[in-house]
Parts: sequence; C-alpha cells; structure tokens
Amino acid sequence: MELRLNLFGKTRRRNVIVVLAVALLVVPLTIWLLHRAAVPNLANGNVAGAKALVDGWAKGDIIVLVRHVERCDHSSAPCLIGNDGITERSRSVAVDVGAQFKKLGLDHADIYNSPMLRTSQTADFMFNKVSTGEDWLISCKGTMLRDALAHKVAGRNLILVTHSECMAQLEKDLKLPTSTLGYGSSLFISTEMPQAPHMLGFIEASDWHSVTTE
Repeated sequence: MELRLNLFGKTRRRNVIVVLAVALLVVPLTIWLLHRAAVPNLANGNVAGAKALVDGWAKGDIIVLVRHVERCDHSSAPCLIGNDGITERSRSVAVDVGAQFKKLGLDHADIYNSPMLRTSQTADFMFNKVSTGEDWLISCKGTMLRDALAHKVAGRNLILVTHSECMAQLEKDLKLPTSTLGYGSSLFISTEMPQAPHMLGFIEASDWHSVTTE
C-alpha cells in the first residue's frame, strides 16, 4: 500500500510540474500573439508607425477609412441639421481632423463618402468635399477590402468617410481582431504592395496632436 501511495504521489507531482511548465510556455506565447495581432495605435509616441504613415502618404500608397463624427440620433446633444446627421458640437471635431489631413496633403487624394447624411456632413466639414454617396461604403459586409482596392488609384491616397461596421469589416478582411474606434477615428492601410495590403494602424480624433515622426 505504501509503495502504491508513493508512486501515486510521484506521478501526481510529475503531472503538476508538466502542467506548470506548459503554462509557463503557453501564456507568454498567447500574450505575444495577441499583442502582435492588435491593430497599432499610430499616436501617443508611436514614432515608427507615424513615420510609416507619413512616408506611405507621400508615395500615395494609403487607404484610410474615417468614421463619421458624432451621430445625432445616438446623442442628447443638439443636431446640426437632420436627426440622422451629426451633432452641432461634433462639427469642430470634423474640422480639426480635416486640418490634420491637410497637413499630410490632399493634392493627391481621392475622397468618397457613404450616402448617409452623417457621412456626407462629416466629409463636408473635414474635406470641403461631398461625393454623391457610395453605397459600398455602407453595404460593406464581406467586401470592404475588395471594394477599397478597386477604387484605389496608383500614386493617389484614398480617403473613405464611412461607418464603424465597415471599419470592422476591413479588419476582418485583413484577418485582424476588430477594434472599437470612436467617432472621427481613422484607420490606415498601406498598399505599397497592392497584392498584399497591410494594416498600419489607427488614430483617434482626439489623439492627432500626439502623432510624431521624430
């Protein structure tokens, strides 16, 4: 009986050691993989990421999805015009984000917006330009990356004023976890290699001031 107990005790200790050893390997590996998969924040001191954005923008290699600013029907704040448009207070947010894009340069950029009022108002205040409205920028399930690439002209950046659902769809198309990005946020993709577009990262509307390449 004593021998059987000793053997049982040794086997149990060995199993515990094996489990702990596996955990020590698996947990850091899982954390590392999740960290790698996360969409990078190009603001708040990410110098390398911001520089990649600026360099790609200068070459006309960037596709950026911009979420409309605060929608009126999801807020208690006063509407600008129309209940399905943006709030009065978010107009300044759109203008400020647009000023940041002007610093990047808009001479070699094509700008489209979805047909919804909130995206057309956002495009108007950000870029002083409103398209007739692109249905694929709201009906984007499963096709966001494909449609964006189809509208990308070589040597010209592509700015798409759209919705959170389409931003999430693009992340899915690139096999990335979806992010929860705020109103007026921007999601940047590099098409330096058109056959293999890759995610550069995002900038929230309130974080542009912290974007630096130095």
